Amino acid sequence: MGAFDTMMSIRQRKGVRTTEVSEDGTAQQENVTLENKPSSSCTSRRLWKILSFTVGGAIALCTGLLTSVYLATLHENDLWFSNIKEVEREISFRTECGLYYSYYKQMLQAPSLVHGFHDLMYDNKTESMRTINLLQRMNIYQEVFLSVLYRVLPIQKYLEPVYFYIYTLFGLQAVHVAALYVTSWLLSGTWLSGLLAAIWYVANRTDTTRVEFTIPLRENWALPFFAIQVAAITYFLRPSLRPLSERLALLTIFLSTFIFSLLWQFNQFMMLVQALGLFVLDALDMLPAPKATWLYAIQIAALLLVCALQFFNSMILGSLLISFNLSVLIARKLQNLKTGNFLNRLGKLLLHLFVVLCLTLFLNNMIKRALSLKSDEHIFKFLKAKSGFGATRDFDANLYLCEEAFGLLPWNTFGRLSDTLLLHAYVFVLLVTVTAALAVALRNLSLSSASPAQPPLGQTGKGTVSLGADAAYSLAHTVVFGALALSTMRMKYLWTPHVCVFAASGLCSPEVWGLLLKVTRLYSPARMCVMRYAVPMLTLSYLCCKLWPGVMDELSELREFYDPDTVELMHWISTHTPGTAVFAGSMQLLAGVKLCTGRTLTNHPHYEDSNLRARTKAVYQIYAKRPPEDVHALLRALGTDYVILEDSICHERRHPRGCRLRDLLDVANGHMMDGPGENDPDLKLAGHPRFCEEIKRDLPPYTALFTRVFRNKTFHVYKLARDRHPAAREPPPLT
Repeated sequence: MGAFDTMMSIRQRKGVRTTEVSEDGTAQQENVTLENKPSSSCTSRRLWKILSFTVGGAIALCTGLLTSVYLATLHENDLWFSNIKEVEREISFRTECGLYYSYYKQMLQAPSLVHGFHDLMYDNKTESMRTINLLQRMNIYQEVFLSVLYRVLPIQKYLEPVYFYIYTLFGLQAVHVAALYVTSWLLSGTWLSGLLAAIWYVANRTDTTRVEFTIPLRENWALPFFAIQVAAITYFLRPSLRPLSERLALLTIFLSTFIFSLLWQFNQFMMLVQALGLFVLDALDMLPAPKATWLYAIQIAALLLVCALQFFNSMILGSLLISFNLSVLIARKLQNLKTGNFLNRLGKLLLHLFVVLCLTLFLNNMIKRALSLKSDEHIFKFLKAKSGFGATRDFDANLYLCEEAFGLLPWNTFGRLSDTLLLHAYVFVLLVTVTAALAVALRNLSLSSASPAQPPLGQTGKGTVSLGADAAYSLAHTVVFGALALSTMRMKYLWTPHVCVFAASGLCSPEVWGLLLKVTRLYSPARMCVMRYAVPMLTLSYLCCKLWPGVMDELSELREFYDPDTVELMHWISTHTPGTAVFAGSMQLLAGVKLCTGRTLTNHPHYEDSNLRARTKAVYQIYAKRPPEDVHALLRALGTDYVILEDSICHERRHPRGCRLRDLLDVANGHMMDGPGENDPDLKLAGHPRFCEEIKRDLPPYTALFTRVFRNKTFHVYKLARDRHPAAREPPPLT
C-alpha cells in the first residue's frame, strides 16, 4: 500500500511535471513565435534606418559638392578668372584678402620650406622698420599648410597655385553645407530637413556667404569648422549616448573648435557669444551640467592651444572668453542653483549672474594689466560708442563705426529672406520653440532638486511641454548670434546659415508640429506625420520652381575683371622702383602692393595691433589738413620712400559728411570738417589746406619734399626727398 501510494505519488508528480513541462513548452513556443515577429520588425526597421542613412548621406555629399561647384562657377563667370593675367587675379583679392594670399605666394617662392618659415617668423617687409612674427600676429597657418601641401603633392604640372588655393576654399564650402545639413538632420530626425536647409543656404547666398568674391577672408576658412562644431555639439547633447559615441563627439567638438580658433582672429569673440548662450541654458537647467562643463573646458583648452601655436599671443590670453568661462566654472562651485522654491532660485540666479560678471571683469582686468595688453582696446572703444555710451573722437573706433559692414543689419535683408519663405518659417519655428523654452525654464525654476515630480531633462510627463538639450542649444545659438547679426551686419554670416538649419529642422520636427496640434486640439500621430513631411516638401517645390530660372540666368551671365588703373600702378611699381622700396598709402591698396610687387609696407589691413593702428593714423595724415613738413616727417619716420594718393579717398563721396576718411582725420586732429553742416564748438579751423589736394598744385613747399613719379586717373605716386627741407620741423604728436 505504501509502495503503491509512493508509486502513485511519483507518477502523479511525474504527470504534473510532464504537464508543467508541456505547458512551459507551449508557452516557450508561443514566446518564440511572439519574439520572432518583433525580431522581424526590428530587422525591417534597422534596414530602413540603414537605407535612410545611406540615401541621406549621399544627398548631403551631393548637395555640398553641387554648392561648391556652383559658387566656383559664379566666381569664374564674374571675373573670367581663367583668362585674366596673373596680376589681375591677384588684384581681385581685395583689401586684407590680398595680404593673406601674399603669404601663401611667399611660401611657394621661398627656396625651401625652412627658409619660408624663417621669413614668416622674422618678417621685415609687412611693416617697415619692424621685424614681426607673422605666425604670432596673424592667423595664416592655413596659407602655410596649403603651401606645404602644394609643394609636396605632385600637382604642380596640372594645377596652378592660385587654383589650388581657391579650389580648397570652395571645397570647404561643401563641408560647410554638409555640416549644416547634418545639424538639421540631427535636430529633426529626417534628412529632408537637411536638404531644405541646404537649399535655403544656396537660395539666400547673398546673406549666407560671400566666399565667391572674398575668397581668402578668414571667415571663409573658419565658418565650415564652426558648422562642424555646432553639428557635433548637437549630437553630443542628445540623451542616452553610448560612452564611445560621447567620446567621439567630444573629440570632434575639440578639433573643430581648435581649427576654427586657429583660422580666424575674431575666434574669441564668436566663442564668447556661444558661451553666453550655453551659460543661459546651463543657469536655467536646460543643459546637463556635466556636458556644459565639458563645453566650457573645451573652449578654454582650444584657445590655449591656439595661443601656444601663435607663440603665446597676448591678445588670446587676455580674451574675455577665457575669463568668462573660468568665472562660470568657479561660480558654479560656489553656488548651488538647483535648490529652493521659485523665488529662492530666481534670487540665486540673479546673484549668480552678478558674481560671474564681476569675476569676469576682475580676471580680465588682472590678465590685461599683467600682460600690458592694448591690442584689442579699439574693439571695446567701438563697442562702447556703438552701444550709445557717448560719442567718440577716437579715429580707430570711428573708422569701424562708419563702415557699413559694422553697422546695423539693413532692413532689406529681411525682405530677401522673406522672398524664399525662410523668414516666415524661421519666425514660425522661433515662436513655437521660444514658447516651449519659456515653459520648460519656468518649470525648472519652480521645481527643487529634491522634488520627486521633476522629470528628467528633455523628458516630460503626459500633457507637459518638453524641449531637448539639443533643441534648446539650437534655440540659444540662433538667438545670441541673431542679436549679434542685428547689431553688426558683418556678423550675419554667423547667423543666417543657422537660420536655415533652425527653420528647416523646425518644419520637419515632430515636437514642433506635435505641440502646435495639441494646442489647437487637432493632434493625432498621423496628422503630425503628414504635417512634418508635407510642409517641407511643398516648401522645397516652391523654392525649386521659383529659383531655378534665376540660377540658370546667374550661371549664364558672363563678366570680366576690369581695373586698368590698378594694373598699371602695379606694373609701374614692379618695373620702376627698387625691391627694397617702402610704400605708404591706404591699408586696402597696400595689401595689393605687397601681393603684386613684394614691396615693403608702412601699414596694412590687419588692424589688431596698437602699434599698427598708430602707424595707419600717421600715414593717413596725407588726407588731413597738415603742412607738407609734418606729413614728410611722419612718413619718413616710418622709412617711407614712396606714397600713393588716391582720388577716391581724397574726394570721397561714398560716405556721408562725418564719416568720410578726411572728416574722421579732421575731427581727430581738432579741425572743423569740410562742407555745409554742423561742427562741434571746440573744433577749430585748420591752419593749412588739405594735403592730398594741395600737393597736386606743385607749389614749392611741396615739390621740395615730394616728387611726383607716377599718375593716372586714379592714383598719384610721389617720391619722398631723403633730405628734409630746411623749413621742416618736428611734427606735433598725433592725438
